[in-house]
Amino acid sequence: MKEWYKEDLAYIHDVGHSDYALKSAPGILEILAQNNIRDGLVVDLGCGSGLSALELTKAHYQILGVDISESLIAIARIRVPSAEFQVESLFKIDIPFCNAVISIGECLNYLFDGDNNCQMLTQLFERIYNALAPGGVFVFDIAEPGQVIEGKRIKSFTEGKDWIVLVEKEEDQEKLVLSRRIVSLRKVGEYYRRDDELHYLRLYKAADITEKLRQVGFTVGSMSSYGDYKLPQAHVAFVARKSM
Repeated sequence: MKEWYKEDLAYIHDVGHSDYALKSAPGILEILAQNNIRDGLVVDLGCGSGLSALELTKAHYQILGVDISESLIAIARIRVPSAEFQVESLFKIDIPFCNAVISIGECLNYLFDGDNNCQMLTQLFERIYNALAPGGVFVFDIAEPGQVIEGKRIKSFTEGKDWIVLVEKEEDQEKLVLSRRIVSLRKVGEYYRRDDELHYLRLYKAADITEKLRQVGFTVGSMSSYGDYKLPQAHVAFVARKSM
């Protein structure tokens, strides 16, 4: 398995890009409460460094977190020792019987799996539906087309006390694929250590995702925020419910 979010980028993602997970957590907890899901197992697909898992654990849920990054899982295990974490593709993990499944931060878009395609996504929806208890919910978000103008590149620069990240984004609107070239610099001792990663995301239209979920059997609602936390441009969140 090729390594993604290696040690330095995992560290930077955890300390410097925690807003998405932390600010969405209250809204996700509210969704669970609205669906009368107040305990039991929540499966966190693409759990990252365990930020969402910690908030769910505080609210007395049991957590199974899954992520393809060994480095992110290592951080999560330290942060939330009471939860269970597995290093695996979210598209290939065996999903146990549970009350809810979440996938926060456009995890379903990532093309870390070479065979990730629309068919595999539909199969994942089916597996989640079958794993959920009656009345269970699947809460997640996706990235849509339209983040970058065709033929343009967006460059960004962020830094912390011991790290720097440069990101270059480009979108192929014909293939519906977003590429992110990520250069990370992390201070180790006296010097900065450099690493490079190239991430590809398959972009989905909200209407297509809604249709796939309904075909599987879910009742579907979509939104542009988790509670008070408004999602970034060209992102949509979904609450897919399994009937009682």
